[in-house]
Amino acid sequence: MNQFDDIRPYRDSEVSTVLSRLIADNEFIDLLLSRRLPIMIRLIPWLVKPLARPLLKRSLQKLTADVETVADFQDHVKEGLQKSLDKTTDGYSFGGLDQIDPKQAYLFISNHRDIALDPAMVNLALHTVELDTVRIAIGDNLLSKPFASDLMRVNRSFIVKRSVEGRRKKLESLKNLSAYIRYSVVEDKASCWIAQAEGRAKDGNDRTDTALLKMLALSKSKQQTFSEAIGQLKLMPVSLSYEYDPCIVEKTRELYAASRGEDYIKAEFEDLDSIQKGFLGYKGRVQVNFGDPIGEDYDTAEDLAAEINRQIYGLYQLFPTNIIAWQMQAERDGDTVALLKQQWPDENWPEAQAKFNAHLNSVPSAQRAFAIQAYATPVQNQLDYQYDKSIAENT
Repeated sequence: MNQFDDIRPYRDSEVSTVLSRLIADNEFIDLLLSRRLPIMIRLIPWLVKPLARPLLKRSLQKLTADVETVADFQDHVKEGLQKSLDKTTDGYSFGGLDQIDPKQAYLFISNHRDIALDPAMVNLALHTVELDTVRIAIGDNLLSKPFASDLMRVNRSFIVKRSVEGRRKKLESLKNLSAYIRYSVVEDKASCWIAQAEGRAKDGNDRTDTALLKMLALSKSKQQTFSEAIGQLKLMPVSLSYEYDPCIVEKTRELYAASRGEDYIKAEFEDLDSIQKGFLGYKGRVQVNFGDPIGEDYDTAEDLAAEINRQIYGLYQLFPTNIIAWQMQAERDGDTVALLKQQWPDENWPEAQAKFNAHLNSVPSAQRAFAIQAYATPVQNQLDYQYDKSIAENT
């Protein structure tokens, strides 16, 4: 077996088989039906499923009849994503794409707010300048069902084995993951995407995990230094900003449980529900900003993490929701608030405040402070970044 066969994305030659397997999977079909016909499936599944399954399968066969390659599949995904964004956003835009050398492969490392939408937005940005899509790192905690694994891997995802137990096996798995990322970027010239830390930043604090950066260096040669090994990967930070978070209730529910010392146990399809909400829920305005490529200037994971954080904080597009939330938290300096609001000179601030208040009202009152904190934290991070930058420039 190839070294990476158990984690790599599917190849073009495997697409037809994978799609046929998905369409034949009754559990997958039933999941789709439960989203399309939730009430009927809940009340009379014994009647609906036998009638609806064949119809949905024929519909999917027709929809995928022209899909022969991964690129074909992603064209369908892109079309669906754009239609969804047209309905669920007030516009989306991309910055910093001119930083990307079309002849170079990169390891894009971004903040993480949405399970599937984050890498999808990076791919959409690359599509706009006719660049290849990325190979996407995804945790196996999202792939508990065979159909979920098939769906992700046919969309150029590779697997991060988080569920491996035992210190030796975990290290072997991490080394193999590191080797695959290095192989993709350095040898196969295929860009990859990875989140800056495991799991979504539910509290809005986008911090890079040094353990992840150390993992990237596990595949270096004995002669290489940490900085040389990282330099080969052409890291490029990406900052994703959503004006409204469709999953804010679910995120604050977890934060609230943790604050009470309670273990939060997810429902069977909760992550899939979050993926659906992320795509179909209202997001307001969306901005994706690409940063500066990182070279061989950082000798430790800690220094590298600080640089990635600085770029993500600095590139983060602060929306009115962020500024309002930051102002709501405490007595704030009026000059700073006014300066922040200058980023949106045409904004109707009373209307923005009312809209944000309505959004907060969708969150249970006991969890609301966590929601405000999540929206406010990017403002504080950016202010701290600018303060540190001004100190550095004056020393």
